[in-house]
Amino acid sequence: MKLLASLTSPYARKVRILLAEKSLSFELVVDSPWESSTQVPEINPLGKVPVLVTDEGEAFFDSPVIAGYLETLNATPHLLPLDPLERVRVRQTEALADGLCDAAVSALLESRRPENVRNDTDIARQRSKIERALTALEQRLGNKPWFNGAQLQLGDIAAGCALAYLDLRFADIDWRSAHPALAAFGARIHARQSFIDTTPPAG
Repeated sequence: MKLLASLTSPYARKVRILLAEKSLSFELVVDSPWESSTQVPEINPLGKVPVLVTDEGEAFFDSPVIAGYLETLNATPHLLPLDPLERVRVRQTEALADGLCDAAVSALLESRRPENVRNDTDIARQRSKIERALTALEQRLGNKPWFNGAQLQLGDIAAGCALAYLDLRFADIDWRSAHPALAAFGARIHARQSFIDTTPPAG
């Protein structure tokens, strides 16, 4: 398998962690869609990473779709439950975490625009989404070690990547002080080797 990914993308990091947790071998191709030399649009018409290309040449894109594909390989540990409703609940946690990342990426891109065209109202709107997502994740986690069930699952990995992305891009958001359950969760999941090995470059 081959994974096209940006090293700072939280969505690509999620997939890299899934591959590591399942001990699946793959070739990492670092490719940013923002670069003129990118080959991503040739494989994903949406021009976004991550993109997973199987050994047979089939391409899967968008991290939730890739996560679903990896579950079909029957590599352990299974990161989605077999029960259909429990699976939906795990994917709801994933969607909440990915939505947090969506808002953070939007706020970041807008903040990088020239001041004379920057939309500060939209930045504030996206940051409000981040705060609401953090509150919802805190409530969903409660006093449990993991979001859904007694063991690590896809939603936990997505949430861990989202929290780490805030640390990377929004150091001014003190989510640990405001959300103690997430703080404990973050300390625990970020200490896993799969997270350590995929730490994005600073800057």
